[in-house]
Amino acid sequence: MKTSDFYYDLPEELIAQTPIEPRNASRMMILDKNTGKIEHKIFKDLTDYLEEGDCLILNDTRVIPARIFGVKKETGAVVEFLLLKQHENLVWECLCGPGKRAKIGTEFVFGNGQLECTVKDILDDGNRIVEFHCDNNIYAVLDEIGQMPLPPYIKEKLNDKERYQTVYSEHLGSAAAPTAGLHFTTEMLEEIKKKGIKLGYVTLHVGLGTFRPVKVDDVTKHKMHTEHYVMPKETADLINETHKKGKRDISVGTTSCRTLDSVAKKHGCICEDEDDTSIFIYPGYEFKCIDALITNFHLPESTLIMLVSAFAGYDNVMNAYNTAVKEKYRFFSFGDAMFIK
Repeated sequence: MKTSDFYYDLPEELIAQTPIEPRNASRMMILDKNTGKIEHKIFKDLTDYLEEGDCLILNDTRVIPARIFGVKKETGAVVEFLLLKQHENLVWECLCGPGKRAKIGTEFVFGNGQLECTVKDILDDGNRIVEFHCDNNIYAVLDEIGQMPLPPYIKEKLNDKERYQTVYSEHLGSAAAPTAGLHFTTEMLEEIKKKGIKLGYVTLHVGLGTFRPVKVDDVTKHKMHTEHYVMPKETADLINETHKKGKRDISVGTTSCRTLDSVAKKHGCICEDEDDTSIFIYPGYEFKCIDALITNFHLPESTLIMLVSAFAGYDNVMNAYNTAVKEKYRFFSFGDAMFIK
């Protein structure tokens, strides 16, 4: 299977630049994975497609305002830092640009001096290992001086940081939002619970590798990035109980899906777990847990469109994407949703 098989032509004007208000006013395509049938709805209609006893699995990770700008102490040159992964409390792996200004031993200062750092190492992929220095909690400082690490295809400024967080976000650690969850409002989640649908939470800290297109021709040769996940016992029990009753475990987003299948692949069942995963799901993969999937429309030739194609069938998904383009759906992080049943 070739990477080019997952290409589709997307006009630039269909890439959503700003979030829609209210959150659940986005359009939603309903795709039947067995028949390929397509319906066009609004996200707030999702409740009509959920049944009592079903379970929604949501990723409660919270995005770090991880884009900060440092001034080089020696020269005053400005370098952008994007915090990718925490190695220790104040030691982070960062993407720096321009990288040539961030050599080993170089010191930078951020904001009004609330934060400083020293570049400790340069990895093979060019990322930097950076040690920060601050008097206060680093997350509090980032919240004050940092910007949301919006994907490069979003050119508009985000005025409200919370619009790149889900309403149920809790555990800081992501470099990108689990975007399928951005469509839910607090009121809608309450409405869903009143209908007898259970909510379960996992945590998977989303890395920027999620958005990167696959660079190799042969899909199977692609190397996935690693992400950290947590499967709490109460969520594992809920998933197992839902399956026992013959009801559906519905994954909200590809990140929740990757968490569930990582646990199931590792243990042969769903149970309490915490680990790193680099699971790569593409057509031919047999899903071990989820029965339905809520997702956004993903980049051409990305691992995410491959995962969705594995779940719903390649022909169904490519037809759905071409239909979405024709119907002028909004694409990517702030775009519209798809419910695959």
